[in-house]
Amino acid sequence: MKHPRRIYLLSPKDLNPETIAVTFAKTSRSPKPFDEIASELSDESASKFHEKWVVGYGHASVAEHAVLHLAMENVSRLAIETIEGNRLASYTEKSTRYQQWHHSAYYLPAELEDHPLQADYVSTCQRLFDAYQECISRVTAWLKSEYPREGSESEKAFQRRIKNEAVDSCRFLLPASSLANVGVTINARALEYAICKMLSSPLAEVRAIGKELRSVGQGETPTLIKYAQCNEYLISIREKMTQRGHKVFANNASEDFELIAFDKNGEDHILAAVLYRFHDKVSYSDCLYFIRALSFEEKKSLVEELMGDRGRFDQPLREFEYADMSFDVLMDQGAYFEFKRHRMMTQTTLPLTSEFGFAVPKVMRESKCEKTYVNAMRKAAQVYQKMARWNPDVASYIIPNGFNRRVLFKMNLREAYHFCRLRAAENAHFSIRRVAQSVAETIQEIYPLLGAYLDIPGDQSSQDIASANFSHLKTF
Repeated sequence: MKHPRRIYLLSPKDLNPETIAVTFAKTSRSPKPFDEIASELSDESASKFHEKWVVGYGHASVAEHAVLHLAMENVSRLAIETIEGNRLASYTEKSTRYQQWHHSAYYLPAELEDHPLQADYVSTCQRLFDAYQECISRVTAWLKSEYPREGSESEKAFQRRIKNEAVDSCRFLLPASSLANVGVTINARALEYAICKMLSSPLAEVRAIGKELRSVGQGETPTLIKYAQCNEYLISIREKMTQRGHKVFANNASEDFELIAFDKNGEDHILAAVLYRFHDKVSYSDCLYFIRALSFEEKKSLVEELMGDRGRFDQPLREFEYADMSFDVLMDQGAYFEFKRHRMMTQTTLPLTSEFGFAVPKVMRESKCEKTYVNAMRKAAQVYQKMARWNPDVASYIIPNGFNRRVLFKMNLREAYHFCRLRAAENAHFSIRRVAQSVAETIQEIYPLLGAYLDIPGDQSSQDIASANFSHLKTF
């Protein structure tokens, strides 16, 4: 009897996400083809299956086969932080680098309606957006004079290049209240937990988004996310740890970039794991013993064999994940918004505040915008501090992209290769380039053999990037 291979699509055009999830789940106990299983199911039977097995017996992995594509429009960039705080999902959002924001495109928190601080909040947002528009106009004029149209460049391409550079440079002024759009692709299991986190948020906007997501999601997966609800543990632990921290700590952080911890034998562990992968008669201990006995030059030769034929887009082997590093880094909020997309890392952020000052891009001075920029940023800081005495969570809406934020993160060497290649590239924004280049330089110091193969430009150090693009990294 022949068993021909079949590869085909169970299309969401024909089947809803819950039915597809049941179809895949049933194959573990049914010998029937997937399409035959699907043909025997109905929306009602799929719902009953999930109620029994996923909800009743906790077989939650089945819900990962139900995938939703969610379009979210006019949500604040502060809310997007919570929306995108889920590792097992894909996100694409409106870019501050390539799109210019309308002067009224900011969110008014429900907490501020009819509150005495509402007028301060609105006037500060408006001032930031006015400064944003003014600086774009001035920077555009300066760029046109400094970097005129090239001989082979069309007028349309020239105008686009100048506009993109001006918008990119002025994004530092956009506050966290700025409204944006984000597309989310997520499975029902991850969505349920995402909704739980949103419903547990201290921000009314995020809680409202969570309720809307639950309602919209139930239209496609009525059973799998209907029990998503506020998580009292998340609320209580946040309150307890916040109170404890306020009692113990003051703002005395000093280092802007610090390697907190790393596997001192990381290169040995990676090389031993690679040997282990390709030999069928040894233990990992045997491989590690062998690697540790090699001289530096012998290890270098082994690394050259491992990495020498690697192409530009070839990913490092999975075994590069056996070396971990942890960093505590100060970066501007604009850089963090790109940094947070690297979800394979473990990331912990301090709240968005004015406590660590703000960066001043050099183009502001060169285009005669620095006074306008600094005044707008300092006004935002003043209003933040005033609002924070009332509600520090809501006060974060007023903080612009240019303010600094502390981020603790742990990454393995494989993720570091991806992060450095993407974010240290010459077409990356200079804010995130500076961070990525600093990470790369640290890796090259602690892991000289494997760090030598990082895919980064070799012509600028992190200090060079900072000097070329910033007048100041921390202004108060």
